[in-house]
Amino acid sequence: MRIGILTGGGDCPGLNAVIRGIVKSAPDDVEILGIMHGWKGLVDLEYITLTDDDVEGIHIIGGTILGTSRTNPFKSEEMSQKLEENVKKIGLDAVIAIGGDDTLSVAAKLSSMGYNVVGVPKTIDNDVSNTDFTFGYHTAVNVGADAIDRLHSTAKSHGRVIFVELMGREAGWITIEAGLAAGAHLILIPEYPMTIDEIVNYVKERMENKGYMIVAVAEGFKPTELENVVGDKSEIDAFGHIRLGGIAHYMAEIIKERTGYDTRSVVLGHLLRGGTPTAFDRILGTRYGVHAMKLVLDKDFGRMVALKGNEIISIPLEYAIATKKYVPFDYYKLAQIFFG
Repeated sequence: MRIGILTGGGDCPGLNAVIRGIVKSAPDDVEILGIMHGWKGLVDLEYITLTDDDVEGIHIIGGTILGTSRTNPFKSEEMSQKLEENVKKIGLDAVIAIGGDDTLSVAAKLSSMGYNVVGVPKTIDNDVSNTDFTFGYHTAVNVGADAIDRLHSTAKSHGRVIFVELMGREAGWITIEAGLAAGAHLILIPEYPMTIDEIVNYVKERMENKGYMIVAVAEGFKPTELENVVGDKSEIDAFGHIRLGGIAHYMAEIIKERTGYDTRSVVLGHLLRGGTPTAFDRILGTRYGVHAMKLVLDKDFGRMVALKGNEIISIPLEYAIATKKYVPFDYYKLAQIFFG
C-alpha cells in the first residue's frame, strides 16, 4: 500500500508531530510518500519517501518538513488534470491531507470524485467545525498571551494605549483567549463588531481611571463603520482571501486623533505560528496522525479526524467544511466582564 501525505495552507506548530504519528504507526508493508508543498506537490510531482529515520525527533520542531503552499489545484482545468494524472502515476492508494478549511475543501472534492482521502484539521485560528481544538492553536495562544504580558509593563510605564494585533481572519479564538489569559482591557474580534465611538469610550474611561490600556484585536476585526476588513487587497491567494493586516495601526491612529493619548500598535503576526509546539500540541498532533493512519488501514475514507472531549473520533469531511467554528456570545460576555 502506498500513502501520500501533505501539509497545506499556513504552517503551524504540531504539523511535524502529525507527520511523525502517521509514519511511525504505519505497518511495514505500507510505503509513505511525503508530498512537497501541499497540493502543489501533486500538481508538480514533487515528493519524497518517508521512513522512521526521516521523522525521528521532528515532533518538537515547528513548521513542516514537507513545506506548504496555498495552492488550489481546482483553480484551473490544467492543474486538476495534472493532479489526477500524478495520483495515478505514482500509484497512491490514499492521500492524507493535513490542513484547514481550504486544504480540506480540496480533499472533500477529491473524495467526492472517488479518491481515497483522509483529512487532518489544521488551522492556527481554531475555526474548523466539529473538532474541539486544532493543533498549533494552543501554542499560538501561549505566545500571544506572553507577548501581551510583556506589553503591560511598557504601557503602564509610559501611560500608553497599545493595540496588539493577533491572527484571526473570521474567528477570534486566539485573540479572546490570549487576551483573557494576559488581562487585556478590551478584546476586539470579528464575530462581534463595535463602533469606533464605543471603542473610544472604553479607552477614555480606562485611561482616566487606570492611566494605561492594552487592546487585543484580531486581524479580521472591523469597526462597524468600515465596509471591509483592513488588508492588502492587491494580494489575493488561490482561495480568494486577501492578505489581512493593519487593523491595530488603523485603530491606534484613530484613537490617538480622537483622544490625544500616546497610542501605539504591535502586530504579532507570524510570531504566533512559529517556533516549537507546546506539549499539548505535540500530543494532539501525534494522536491525530496515528488515528488518520488507522482510518486509512480500515479503508474508512472521506473522513476527518477530530477531538471531542479527550477522545479522537472521525467525522465526514463535508461536515468539517460546512461551517466555521466561531466564538460563542456567552464566551465573549465572559471576556466583557474584564473590559475597562
